[in-house]
Amino acid sequence: MPDLTSLAESVGALLKERGEKVAVADSSAGGLISAALLAVPGASAYYLGGIVSYTGVSRLALLGISEDDMARAGMRASTEPYAALIASTLREKMGATWALAETGASGPTGNRYGDAAGHACFAVSGPVERAVTLETGHGDREANMWAFARRALDLLEECVRAA
Repeated sequence: MPDLTSLAESVGALLKERGEKVAVADSSAGGLISAALLAVPGASAYYLGGIVSYTGVSRLALLGISEDDMARAGMRASTEPYAALIASTLREKMGATWALAETGASGPTGNRYGDAAGHACFAVSGPVERAVTLETGHGDREANMWAFARRALDLLEECVRAA
C-alpha cells in the first residue's frame, strides 16, 4: 500500500494542520480508502471513522438511506449524485469537516445498472464539494479497487487544498 500511504500522509498532514476531521464511505474500494488513511501514524488526529457500504442493506443500516429515498430523489447507485448523497449524509451523521464517498463497479464484470467494470464515482462533502467519475477501462477487480482508492484520496486532497 505504499503509493496509497504517501497520498494519505499528504492529505492527513493537511487535515491535522487545520484541525479538521474526515469520515469515509468506501463501497467497491472495499475499505482501502480508510485503510490508507489509518495506515498513517497519528491518524486519530483527523480520521473519525468509516463504513463499507457495499449493498443496499448496509446503506440502509449504516446511513439510513432506503431504496424509496433514492427512488424519490430519482437516483441510483454508482453515480455522482449518489456519491454526493452518501458523502453529505455521512458528514452530517459523523459531525466531520469532510466526508469522502466512493461507489462503483470494481469488476470483473459491470454492475446491474449497466456500468462497466472499472467505473466509479466519488464525492467530497465539506467546505468544498466535488463529485467526479473514473473509468479505468478494464475488469481487473483488485487493480480497480486500488485505482479507486488512489482517485478518492486525490480528490479529497484537491478539495482540502482548495478550501
